[in-house]
Amino acid sequence: MRAWVNLLIAAILFSLLFGVMSHAGTVVVRQSSTPFDAFAVRDQLLQQHQWQELLRQQQQVTILQSLPIGCLAIASPFNYFSCGQQFYRPYDYQDTQVFIQIDPPLNEIPAQ
Repeated sequence: MRAWVNLLIAAILFSLLFGVMSHAGTVVVRQSSTPFDAFAVRDQLLQQHQWQELLRQQQQVTILQSLPIGCLAIASPFNYFSCGQQFYRPYDYQDTQVFIQIDPPLNEIPAQ
């Protein structure tokens, strides 16, 4: 009888061990006819992560729901808006576009 209890405990521990180890996260299944570029997805996720890190590092975050009149849209080195001496980057938050103040991009800093 004791051997059966030990065997049952071993089987339960074995199934728990492999049950925990088999959790891999989200799995996405695609049809083979659907084009997919894994490297582009990786690069996009990396860019989003870098953007989140920049937001965390900024001392004071200013968020606008709409830009002031007269702002210029600039696409290089990334999409942002220049409003005089202030610079804003568009950001989607809860299905709404907001604008977060950023430091001047490198190409906007005047030469001294």
